[in-house]
Amino acid sequence: MESPASLEHRELKGGDFWNAIPAFRGVSRDDFLDHRWQAKHTITNVTKLLAALKGSVDESFIRDAERGFQSAPMAVRVSPYLLSLVDWTMPYEDPIRRQFIPVASTQLPDHPKLTLDSLSEQDDAPVPGLTHRYPDKALFLALDTCPVYCRFCTRSYAVGPDQVAVEKLSIKARPSRWERAFEYIASRPELEDIVISGGDAWNLRANQVETLGNALLDIPHVRRMRFASKGPAVMPQKLLTDDEWFRAFVGVVERGRRRGKDVALHTHFNHPSEITEITRDAMNRLFSEGVVIRNQSVLQRFVNDTPEVMTLLVKRCSYVNVHPYYVYQHDLVQGTEELRTPVRTAVELEKKVRGVTAGYNTPTFVVDAPGGGGKRGVHSYEHYNKRTGISVYAAPAVKPGQYFMYFDPVDTLDETEQWCWDDPVERERMCEAALDAAREA
Repeated sequence: MESPASLEHRELKGGDFWNAIPAFRGVSRDDFLDHRWQAKHTITNVTKLLAALKGSVDESFIRDAERGFQSAPMAVRVSPYLLSLVDWTMPYEDPIRRQFIPVASTQLPDHPKLTLDSLSEQDDAPVPGLTHRYPDKALFLALDTCPVYCRFCTRSYAVGPDQVAVEKLSIKARPSRWERAFEYIASRPELEDIVISGGDAWNLRANQVETLGNALLDIPHVRRMRFASKGPAVMPQKLLTDDEWFRAFVGVVERGRRRGKDVALHTHFNHPSEITEITRDAMNRLFSEGVVIRNQSVLQRFVNDTPEVMTLLVKRCSYVNVHPYYVYQHDLVQGTEELRTPVRTAVELEKKVRGVTAGYNTPTFVVDAPGGGGKRGVHSYEHYNKRTGISVYAAPAVKPGQYFMYFDPVDTLDETEQWCWDDPVERERMCEAALDAAREA
């Protein structure tokens, strides 16, 4: 007999839960499930966001959030669906709030080694908006907008409008830019796998999905395509009520299948509370059309960094036919230091999660190596000094002979090492020592 806890992943939030938010009280189910209503009422500035929270939180939290947004690298964009999933009786602790609404009182100084494009995607871009790092795979940034803006976005250098702290790189969905990317891909016969991201494919129009997808399918050596989208986690209504977009996407998947090519959807659930009965219905619609859906989570402090929460997330994704694929070590992103965890957290989590469900539904925990090394198994470091918080990775199939360093959050280190990170000379000494140890390993 299974214990109740072992079946918790099947308990999905349902009913008219959005009515608990004063701003959405009285909104009908038909309206809430309409993607057009969600888009129209998506909140895109701080004043409107904080106004929507009046009656749900006290004034001190609103003032704290207002200060938090002042230094944020990402603009405000939050869907009604997302706001309705937050437990506003405990806004400081809520794992969904943490991901989208910064508060000044918990922010920590950025790591001294942080850069805006920490993964060096622009350095590996032969044409604007196309990163070619792995031998047979390229990342196609189709556009620079999303249905919501995540605080931890590794592409805060480009996604969304300019902010006080960040002037963004422009990667608009322009035909001329796309054409340059298609031409480059066609000229490189080794490219078999294209990831379509941005920004977010959710924000492409139906005809753009068809244009982009079919252009890539028409390139003979392209065998695999992945549309990457946060959409199922933050606006699943699109799959239920935007029939034009749904048919366009499924049409590309079906055309790929007829040609012996694999087209999948990669999405992004970070916490089990993001998966509701609406999510299940949306995923079932894709599943009924034979669409493969995989999940890529970001490991975040106080969001999903415990075995209990990560296990529940993995099992709940599996329950709604979404295969857990990756859990990323949080990238070094401006203004999000309090969300990052040490590498040792990911190493321990992977040990504890493996075995709770089938292997094909068990994610791989990875570090996307700063500086352009690509994804490395989190435990595959050449050297890791838990005292200084420096881990060193090699990427022989991507950039042979190079080493790439990841840095644990300074506040998770002992006081002596925290002091060392404040000293530029000590900082460089620690990095050189870590690189020397990796070379000797």
